[in-house]
Amino acid sequence: MTVGAPRARNRRGQGDLLRAEILAAATDLLDAAGDARAVTLRAVARGVGIAAPSIYPHFPDQLSIVVAVVRRAFAELTDWLRSAADAAGEDPRRRLHAVCLAYLDFARHHPERYRTMFGGIWTADRTVSPAVPADLGSDALRLVTDCLTACVAAGQCASTDPAADAVALWVGLHGLAHQRAVSPAFHWPADITRRIAVPLSHLVP
Repeated sequence: MTVGAPRARNRRGQGDLLRAEILAAATDLLDAAGDARAVTLRAVARGVGIAAPSIYPHFPDQLSIVVAVVRRAFAELTDWLRSAADAAGEDPRRRLHAVCLAYLDFARHHPERYRTMFGGIWTADRTVSPAVPADLGSDALRLVTDCLTACVAAGQCASTDPAADAVALWVGLHGLAHQRAVSPAFHWPADITRRIAVPLSHLVP
């Protein structure tokens, strides 16, 4: 949709379509600017081709739009990880490795979205709201935990607390994703993902 183009009114029952268009416009703004503060009500309305007050029946304020965008991004991350695991076959160790690679691929392909997902939900007036949901990312983390638990069941992992070790692995992958983003010229070892995943996951030889 062309920015600023007038938008035809939705027919009755098409409110979900408008909500989806609002989220799509907000995501485009985030991807273009790399900063959640660029996702203002006025900018989103301009991207959809509606008046700003038309947003209120769907989102009460700027923060609620950004939270919805981030929630959808985490859902996309979960789908990304699940698809990678399924494509890797039945071997638990191979599935876990595929999930680790997919996590890093998502961060590389969606850097602005990823930065906002893990960098805090910022409002247009440069404050952070305490109303940000605490469950963001829980489905993706649960998938990593399930993969690690399967490795334990298969005798491929010595973890005694897969849930805690999944968090440690998540933090390790996040650190690598961040460093790759801020140090693109650095020559990382070809097996850097394995070097991080194996010890943090307590995988056995």
